[in-house]
This record gives sequence, structure tokens and C-alpha cells, in this order.
Amino acid sequence: MAIRLYNTLTRRKEEFKPQEDMKVRMYGCGPTTYDFFHLGNARTFVLYDVLRRYLKYRGYEVTFVQNFTDVDDKIINRALEEGLSAKDLSERYIREYYQDAKDLGILEADVHPKVTDHIEGIIQYIEGLIAKGYAYESDGDVYFSVEQFAEYGKLSHRNIKDLLAGARVEVTEIKRSPADFVLWKKAKEGEPFWDSPWGRGRPGWHIECSVMSQKYLGETLDIHAGGTDLVFPHHENEIAQSEALTGKPFANLWVHGAFLNVDGEKMAKSEGNFFTVRQLLEKYSGEELRFFLISAQYRHPLNYNAENLKMAAASLKRLHDAKDNFAYWSKIALERELDGKEKELLAKLKSFEERFIQVMDDDLNTADAIAVLFEIVREGYAILNEQSAKSLLLETVEVLKRLSAILGILREDERIDGDFDSLLELVLDLRNDARNRRDWAMADKVRDKLLAMGIVLEDTNSGTKWKKTQRLD
Repeated sequence: MAIRLYNTLTRRKEEFKPQEDMKVRMYGCGPTTYDFFHLGNARTFVLYDVLRRYLKYRGYEVTFVQNFTDVDDKIINRALEEGLSAKDLSERYIREYYQDAKDLGILEADVHPKVTDHIEGIIQYIEGLIAKGYAYESDGDVYFSVEQFAEYGKLSHRNIKDLLAGARVEVTEIKRSPADFVLWKKAKEGEPFWDSPWGRGRPGWHIECSVMSQKYLGETLDIHAGGTDLVFPHHENEIAQSEALTGKPFANLWVHGAFLNVDGEKMAKSEGNFFTVRQLLEKYSGEELRFFLISAQYRHPLNYNAENLKMAAASLKRLHDAKDNFAYWSKIALERELDGKEKELLAKLKSFEERFIQVMDDDLNTADAIAVLFEIVREGYAILNEQSAKSLLLETVEVLKRLSAILGILREDERIDGDFDSLLELVLDLRNDARNRRDWAMADKVRDKLLAMGIVLEDTNSGTKWKKTQRLD
């Protein structure tokens, strides 16, 4: 079986064939780091993660690069509002990205490049485009001349003449054409800047991804991924500037995830109808949010509302409960030969895994993949209990764990951490009750026991705080 993915460039599903046998060069557009990312952004980032996990499961060696846009108008404006430098603001939200991504079970990329670390390479790239006649300098700005690139519009399937006809043309001597896009922006007063052959300035948005992706992955990518909203102009412009410079295809396969909607409208900060992952983590676990995000195939719109999130959380709990039950029964079950029905289930487990691969091979259909997990649970509950053969129970748990890991769900670490926090909260409440009764001996005993386990308590006016440290044993 071969993996087939929908290619935005050709508008059809294609068999995935990397340039090098079993090696994948994959790039995904990352966040602009001026705020927490919202659930719509998270859907795209989870798409990257599931695709990467599945490719690895299928035996591919994947090199994945996801950037941070750490200089941008939005960053500069927010920094001014908060009285911070753009650098300090951006670094704060890079740290916050890592935290929220971890909560969602998103694995870190092999490389997370920042724009500000690649200014020299960006300048050299722009110089190359100017030398080839594809870009021009105008009063400290540098623009890409869209009309010089004959294939402009091939990703978004837009005609350059239509773009020019529909453009709002302003009377200006700066741009030769209203469709031309900026590669280097002349610095304004108070903005961060870098010296360049065209004066002080900073990169435009589109050029950064071409430079960073090609530095780490080569001139032609196997997969370039992003949200549907990036097809035009961002990815269209990436293609134009990259292929103009190298003369080679920029990316062989373009994978784009659909919008997350709120009441039928795209979730977006510009629309004011967004919910950040950090906000939602106050009510739901990261795993529950992730489960909701993969409950629809990535090219299908997904509608956000509280009821849909609750349903996703309940469905995930049923999977967790089943896996936990099968695991518990395996601990007390007897070692014996499988009977007839158990042999049938063992055969079904193999067919379920084959079915899982089949639906994931078909354009990463996570919705149907989740349905396969529930089939395993349903069949398992039909015959499994503490009297079942230990080997079958263990195999059922193993299959559930192996397949769910591809989707990034049924994570043990989150369940354990959540249970631990709840248990510790209960212990601290009981200790506080002892302190209120002036039972200092009991309060000290709890404190000392926790210290031995590696938990340090600090009693303050605002309550008892705790942190993990090295165990005393």
C-alpha cells in the first residue's frame, strides 16, 4: 500500500514519493510570536504532528522544520503596547508556544529556526533575486516583480491578469505593479532593523520561509504544509521567489488543512472569534483538545463549540477507560492457550491495524482511524475480561497503544500527571485541615513524607505552594 495525499498544487490525491528513498524533507509554517496561538492555529500544528508521526510509523526518516516568525508588524505593535522590545515579546511567546504545543502532544520539530537568526541568508537570497532580474529596490524597500515569474498563481490557481485587474491600484512610484510583494522593508522610526545593501530594514514575511526551509532541507522540499489561509499569498509567493532563484521546484507536495470554524465562520484573531489554547486548557486537557482537532479529516471544516468539545472529551475517556480496563485485566489474567473466540479476536486485531493503515494512507483520514480504535474497543469488550488469556489482553492493549500513538492520543504521561496533581491537591487539603486543627505533628509528618518523595512545600500567606525536587531516598 502507498500513502496518498491531496496535493494543492495539482488538486488531486497523489502517491507520496520522496526524492530520496524513505527520507522525507518536510516544512511547516510556524507561528508569528506576538500572542498565544488559538485553536485554529493548533489544528494546523497538530496536522503537521500527525503527518510526521504517521510517516515515521510507515518507516520513513523524517526531517521536519517549523519556523518562528519573530519579527513582524504584529510583534512590533504589540511590543509597543506592552512597553517591551520586540525581541523580548517574541521570546516570551516562543516559550509559551512550546508549553502549549507540549500540552497538545505536539513533538518538537527537528529544527525551529527564527527569522532573526537568518538575516544574513535572507539578504543574500534577495541579492540573488535582484541579480536575476526578479526583484528591484525602491526607496529602501525591495519588491519581487510578479510579472517576471511566468507561473505565478499556479498554487492558488489564480490568473495574474485577474489579480492585476482586481487590485486596488494606488498612485505611487514605489511599486512597479500592485501585485508585487515586499522582500525587504525599509525601517520606520522606532522599529527593529538590520543593515543591508538597501539601507536599514527588515525582511518581508514571505522571504523568510523560503530561506529557512531551503537552508535546512535543500532547494526542493518533499512536503510543504500549512493552513488553507496560507495558500495565497504566502505560499504562492514562496514558490515564486524560490523557483525564480533556483530554477527548481520549491516543493513537490503541498498539504493544507481546512479552517476551524466558529458558528460557520473561520476562527481568526482578525475576526475576534478565537479561543486560545491556553484559555481552553483551563477547562480541558491538551489531549482532549487534540482529540477534538483530529475528529475530522484535515481537509474537512471542523466546527468549534462547547458541546462538540464535551463530546470529544467523553469519547476520549471511553477509549482511555477501555485501555485501562484491558491493562488491569491483563495483570490478573492467567497464562493459557487462546480459545476459539479469542483466536478470532486476535485475527481481528491484525485486520484492524491493516484497516487503520488503509484509512491513514488515504489522505490521513484521522476520523476513520479513530473509528477503527472504537471497533477494537467494541470487539474487545465483547469477549475480554479478567478470565481471558493474558497474551490476548496484552496484545489488545499493545495494538491500542501503537495505533493511538500515531494520532498522539491515549498518552500515559498526561493521565499520570493529571492524576498526580489531583492526588497532591487532596493531600494538601488534608494537611491544611490538620494545620487548622493545630495538629502540627500530622502537618509536619505529611510535609516530611512529601519531601522524601521529592515534593517541597512552602507555606505562604496566600496558601501552600509546592515544587518538585530530588527525592531524598
